[in-house]
Amino acid sequence: MQKEMNIYKTSDGAIQVDVNIIDDTVWLSLNQMAKVFDRDKSVISRHLTNIFKNKELDRNSVVANFATTASDGKEYKIDYYNLDAIISVGYRVNSKRGIHFRKWASEILKTYLIKGYTINKNRLAEKGLQELEQTLQLLQKALVSHQHVDEIGEETIQLIANYAKTWKLLLAYDEDNLKVPTSGKTFSKELDYITTKKAIESLKIDLSSRNEATSLFGNERDKGLESILNNIEQTFGGEQLYKTAEEKAANLLYFIIKDHPFTDGNKRISCLVFLLYLKLQNITVKFNQNGLVALALLIAESAPSQKDIMVKLTINLLVD
Repeated sequence: MQKEMNIYKTSDGAIQVDVNIIDDTVWLSLNQMAKVFDRDKSVISRHLTNIFKNKELDRNSVVANFATTASDGKEYKIDYYNLDAIISVGYRVNSKRGIHFRKWASEILKTYLIKGYTINKNRLAEKGLQELEQTLQLLQKALVSHQHVDEIGEETIQLIANYAKTWKLLLAYDEDNLKVPTSGKTFSKELDYITTKKAIESLKIDLSSRNEATSLFGNERDKGLESILNNIEQTFGGEQLYKTAEEKAANLLYFIIKDHPFTDGNKRISCLVFLLYLKLQNITVKFNQNGLVALALLIAESAPSQKDIMVKLTINLLVD
């Protein structure tokens, strides 16, 4: 639980309140809200009761019980309400002080989030995708729900949130910091050489019927395909060299593209064999055909020294 304290003051200096920032949101007690909105505590309490009664907010999601040291020096457990609850009350109170506080709280929260993640740039990489997505969701909530963006801005934020994995992978790729995911699927079956050859022949017939392949398409050189299929199943010291089905699939795609086991059509055949292997392992492809084309071209244009990063990128695209 992260905890920071900010001091809120009205422009005329009439009110000063210590505001808790815990778990990336603002928290105030009932007494503090009464002070901020310049309303009696019973009024604030009544508003909160109606908010929860009407199911505008879920009480369990916006209320937390924190230990607080009172003026007598003793520690007591007191209910605190987060920014969503505070703003809901603020709109009901609709006082000038309420408007002022809403602007201040939203700005403080945005600054806290953005500054905190900018200073500690490695935090996202260390904590992973889940924290990045949570941060984006929180920023989206703070900006959209509190009316700090227009419709275009809201669509942009939603787009960023939906493609959280994209930004993370691009950052890791740019910084040469892609990691092989620790999770992965256990492989169930080997891809049979004869079955694979038949699939390639079917692809050749289909493409030839549309004048998209020559007689050279799919002609295997020196059992190159068979060698690659055996390669991804190789063991060392009695253990599989490639630990997961995703890792095997990524290496399979890479080897067919880069080793050119066929006279013609290596990129198209690599995509077919890659998809065949994923289907065999019951792995859902997470990207569409355009994404697969882009990945194949990226691998084809990559330098041999970039093999590891190409394989890691493919694995990351396959693993949730």
